[in-house]
Amino acid sequence: MRLLPKHPKRRKRLALIALMITGIGSAVALATIALKQNINLFYGPTQILAGDAPKNHAFRIGGLVKKGSVKRNKDNLDIYFEVTDTVNKVPVIYTGILPDLFREGQGVVAQGKLRADGVFIADTVLAKHDENYMPPEAAQAISDAKKLQSTMTGN
Repeated sequence: MRLLPKHPKRRKRLALIALMITGIGSAVALATIALKQNINLFYGPTQILAGDAPKNHAFRIGGLVKKGSVKRNKDNLDIYFEVTDTVNKVPVIYTGILPDLFREGQGVVAQGKLRADGVFIADTVLAKHDENYMPPEAAQAISDAKKLQSTMTGN
């Protein structure tokens, strides 16, 4: 029983096809790994507190800036605030200048990493652009948290 063809042209074609399949498979595998590492997932405060958010990996948090939670450090550009979905809240620390539209009680999406102590360290903070807009992710997180709360309370 012979697996390889007798003719040299057929052997070359078979080797070329095998090489192409291997190359395409490798390219797909590398692209999948790169996309998996660079994907930016979104979580609301309730999901983060439930442990759904990844550890040591960047992701986005969204919700409302809790009223009365914004505190600015007088010595540097550190800003502390809390993001809430009206059910739970997560503390956030951001170093830098906040967007002009950043306000308490308004929608916000922050990108960064969660520390072991539960504080979210933001690299980027995005605020809503007008009074009728809330980032879709933030609106969904608030809606999900309210649904979860109503099912837990039996209402």
